[in-house]
Amino acid sequence: KQEKIILSQGELLITRLMHIYLKEIGIVSVLLPAIEFMRTDRNGEPDIHFIKRNVCKLLKRYPNNRLFITQGYICRNVSGEIDNLQRGGSDYTASLLGSALNACEIQIWTDIDGLHNNDPRVVSTTAPVRTLTFDEASKLAYFGAKILHPTCILPAKLKNIPVRLLNTMNPQAPGTLISDTADTGKIKAVAAKDNVTYIKLRSHYKIPCYRFLEKIFHCFAQSHTPIDLVVTSNVEISLSIDNKIHLPKIISMLERYADVSVEDDMVIICVVGDLKWYNVGFEHQIVEALKDIPVRMISYGDNCDVSFVMRRDDKKRALEALSQRVFS
Repeated sequence: KQEKIILSQGELLITRLMHIYLKEIGIVSVLLPAIEFMRTDRNGEPDIHFIKRNVCKLLKRYPNNRLFITQGYICRNVSGEIDNLQRGGSDYTASLLGSALNACEIQIWTDIDGLHNNDPRVVSTTAPVRTLTFDEASKLAYFGAKILHPTCILPAKLKNIPVRLLNTMNPQAPGTLISDTADTGKIKAVAAKDNVTYIKLRSHYKIPCYRFLEKIFHCFAQSHTPIDLVVTSNVEISLSIDNKIHLPKIISMLERYADVSVEDDMVIICVVGDLKWYNVGFEHQIVEALKDIPVRMISYGDNCDVSFVMRRDDKKRALEALSQRVFS
């Protein structure tokens, strides 16, 4: 509790300083305390109805003002204590407020010219992606694109509010526009998710095949551990997770039903774009790029992504090969 109160001070101080600076240079602004309208529910998730009701009530006090400043990341919990959104930080706050206010557009300003088509920390030749769908952006964010957190896309998607990623250091750059429509017929970008654990299961045949999946997923559900990717056959399951806190307990439960093998230090490489079944040839390009890299698992997503689990040591080689084959 005390730690969260301390963490909130940075946001409170910097917004106060910005408000004072604008006043000194003659720009009228209103400072709105986020803890008056940002709240989480009993599950630690944003209380959407509370946020909408209270931020609208607060704005009505200033009918003639156009510029408002507030804090990101911080909020109160259902008990009224200072808390935080835990993920996505200020981006998540911006998206929640944009949704609550039915904004025309949500802008997220960062230090790079939009979302790039590969990881610029690993691959030297990357380029900004100018348009993405909500689903494409969410996949890239979930599977490693650091510029954006996947959670902050959902409130905007539900209200169909475009999200624009812009560069603070280069305000004239067009950045990336995320909306319900985008360029089709192309692969957009590649992302990599680190610290992945790969788990392979083979049934003991002690339970009927139709109950095997149920039992396996129940082991993860009991430990509140989400699964990133999963591939199944009738008696075998391959899956990946990125949270190992409860892994010993999970393995103990899994071993009642299956032989279990575990590999750490893995990554997920995710390729995102218009990968509908009738766009013939994209899958071939992707697999051809990775022909010399040992892959543990392949998962084909919902028409916009295909993901690969491989060793962390092969990450750089895989990202460079994909850039050369798919984007050159």
